[in-house]
Amino acid sequence: MAEIEHGLKVKDHRVRVGAQRREKTRLRLLESALAVFTEKGVDVAVIDDFIAAAGVSRGTFYNHFKTTNELLFALATAMSDEVLQIVDPLVLHLDDPVERFAAGTRLYMQMALRYPEWGRFITQTGTRIAARGQLIDIYLTRDLELAKSRKRLTVDSVRVARDIVLGAIFYGIETMLTEPTRANHAELILQSVLVGFGLTPQEADRIAFMPLEIPSAVNGPIFSGLKASPGALQASGKPRKKTAA
Repeated sequence: MAEIEHGLKVKDHRVRVGAQRREKTRLRLLESALAVFTEKGVDVAVIDDFIAAAGVSRGTFYNHFKTTNELLFALATAMSDEVLQIVDPLVLHLDDPVERFAAGTRLYMQMALRYPEWGRFITQTGTRIAARGQLIDIYLTRDLELAKSRKRLTVDSVRVARDIVLGAIFYGIETMLTEPTRANHAELILQSVLVGFGLTPQEADRIAFMPLEIPSAVNGPIFSGLKASPGALQASGKPRKKTAA
């Protein structure tokens, strides 16, 4: 009996060690994939690029991912989820669902400025991979549905509203990373979206520029290796100055 128990413990230990080794290799592939996608682009990178960057064999790569698209999807999912693990708890402190999705939108966009390597990556992948069916899609839909049920928004379709917001997030991130913009570009986008969803200009302005809690650094397995840009996050949008059209 004692020998059987010992054998089971040894087997269990081997299983745990094997799982840990497998997860470590998968993480190395994901980490190196970000650098490859950033350097070569999501449409140009091939499997040999990832094998060389991660220092693994072709067989090891295929043990984890069957295609570059599968790797791309896994990386986009993992990184977005790491951001939302920081952002969503802050959002849920708010009772008003409109304030929730407004705050979540601003924080997600500002995180792309804090971690520009991630920001460039998600704008390259597009919403089909970076957003559709992901947590950002689920959380945004959750808040929009609640806002509609409470009659806080005058939208006929939550899906249409979701598509508008997600499109604004990803196109806005690309603009902030590649074009000269105001420091409160995300707030200005959101203010216009909220007016389009039926809020008065005054309330839309208040919500778009309301103070935000500054999120902590993203300490997930992938983000922990990224360099953050100092001063990328704002506690609140800066008051706008009226200028001539």
